Amino acid sequence: MSVYRVSAAGLLRLATEGTLGDRIAEEVGNVSPSERKSWSRSLSILAQDLADAGLADVEVLIEYQLPLTSRRVDAVLAGVHPKTGEDSFVVVELKQWSYATHYEHSDTLVDVEHVTGPRLHPGLQVSEYCEYLVDFLGLFAGEDRSVRGAAYLHNAVDRDVADLFERPATLHSQIFTKQRRGAFLEFLQASLDSAKPGSGAADRFLSSTVRPSRHLLSYAAAELKERSHFTLLDEQRIAYELVLHAVERARAADHKRVVVVAGGPGSGKSVIALSLLGELARQGRTALHATGSRSFTQTLRRYAGKGSPRIRNLFLYFNSFMEADRNGLDVLICDEAHRIRETSVNRFTRAVQRQGARAQLEELVASARVPVFLLDEHQVVKPGEQGSVQEITAYAERHKLDIDVVTLRDQFRCGGSEAYEQWVIDLLGLGGGKPSTWEGDGRFDLRVAGSPGEMEAFLAGKQGLGETARITAGYCWPWSDPRPDGTLVDDVRIGTWSRPWNVKNDRSVGDAPGSPFWATDPNGFGQVGCVYTAQGFEYEWSGVIIGPDLVARNGRLVTRRSECKDPAFRKSVPDDVVDQLIRNTYKVLLTRGMRGTTLVSDDPETRDFLIDLVHVRRSPETVYDSSLADA
Repeated sequence: MSVYRVSAAGLLRLATEGTLGDRIAEEVGNVSPSERKSWSRSLSILAQDLADAGLADVEVLIEYQLPLTSRRVDAVLAGVHPKTGEDSFVVVELKQWSYATHYEHSDTLVDVEHVTGPRLHPGLQVSEYCEYLVDFLGLFAGEDRSVRGAAYLHNAVDRDVADLFERPATLHSQIFTKQRRGAFLEFLQASLDSAKPGSGAADRFLSSTVRPSRHLLSYAAAELKERSHFTLLDEQRIAYELVLHAVERARAADHKRVVVVAGGPGSGKSVIALSLLGELARQGRTALHATGSRSFTQTLRRYAGKGSPRIRNLFLYFNSFMEADRNGLDVLICDEAHRIRETSVNRFTRAVQRQGARAQLEELVASARVPVFLLDEHQVVKPGEQGSVQEITAYAERHKLDIDVVTLRDQFRCGGSEAYEQWVIDLLGLGGGKPSTWEGDGRFDLRVAGSPGEMEAFLAGKQGLGETARITAGYCWPWSDPRPDGTLVDDVRIGTWSRPWNVKNDRSVGDAPGSPFWATDPNGFGQVGCVYTAQGFEYEWSGVIIGPDLVARNGRLVTRRSECKDPAFRKSVPDDVVDQLIRNTYKVLLTRGMRGTTLVSDDPETRDFLIDLVHVRRSPETVYDSSLADA
């Protein structure tokens, strides 16, 4: 894990020498000059405060990356509690703000001078960091006694940030200004023993086991019925609070307000959606959840609505709102909004509904005072899908509706590896970059297998250890109906290896689960999933078969439309659109894994191309299948 570790005495020495920013940058990677300057200013002040508090032997963990996310904490102080003698940790969020006030009377969002858009209340921000550490580090076993949190606004005086103190402080959310420096020193002295070194505590903190992230669906029922089981961080919490704030404003002003939340795979969009649905239900607000994905909606109904038909009814489809009352809901949460289509009309639509059919986006916006759209524009995989920030913003502007847009930059899938997600984007040519070599970042396991059999053996080993694993593929093989005897046809054939696609419909075929449950039912391992059953889900280990519709030629990946068997890609769909959709399909498939992905291609040039790009040194114990050791 890339974190800069130093004693408090060492931190002060580097600050005095003027080399602090450079030393941190060497450890955590390339950063902007402004970020180096920020480190030098804020950490120099923290270093002097630790020295004045007599805490020279405390360990300071700078730019600590929260497990399974890409979010970094400014500093974690590790030491011994002066009363209990146990390990003690202080999470410190450093702010250079000089002036901050409530954002439109909100107690969770703040306006900061010279900063565009709302920011999360710093006390709430540091509190969420503390809760996240307690939830995910085995060291704490769910007990929060040894973790404290403080936001230190070292440039501010009380009167200029007075609004921030209206939110009650907790052990996890103390706020200090330069005017309260004495109180900050007392807080540090009460949390950390000046006579004992913090090296042992820091060792245990950094080597702690990381408990698997709480699976979204496992806790959904309790999320709706009781309280939130999810910790929302930074932009996630901003999005959540903006929606709740918009509900209050829309009701008070009798005015509609649109909220768009854009983020990549695993950035927490669906966690935000379920957290909002649960909170709005507790507040007595009328709210529904909708998607354009049959698999995702059916799975949410099964898990989130377990034992409660009433809760199952909260989960609908985008085409459910053709005749909905205008502003009949307080909130409509449109998850996977990149799957919004031009209209809701399909082959099952009654003739009377077809007449004068509106745009699907118009139907969704009209149905609620606060329509919320959560989307990832790189996950548009079917012709006619058109949900995007640009489309929704343009619609809101044409109709003179207020709109808030929040971008989620953090990554919670793929081991929290932003580097892996960028590698995938560059590999597929989705962001203007060129394919690059993957040398590993210690957070995500990427491999290339020599054959599907090797890949399956590796994943079966993970599955055998109680971890979740699935195989997916591009839509490059025919898809047969089950045989008369109820068995599935092995349509996906590569050499001597063959497996069936996932079941076509909702009903199980033998031991194979219905398509909505392929990603979550353990018996889904053994069939090959397509993008429509994998999208919206995650599993710990992912195997991706790159089919003949995407091959390497002359150092880059090119698409071959003729090899795609997806019936949605009709002749009327332009070649450039098909090219984009095929690339987006693989973007979805390559970003389902939480811990690792194994790639395979039957095309020799493509396989060699991938092997040349993936160069990771692996210790012997990390290799399950020796045939993959050189991959």
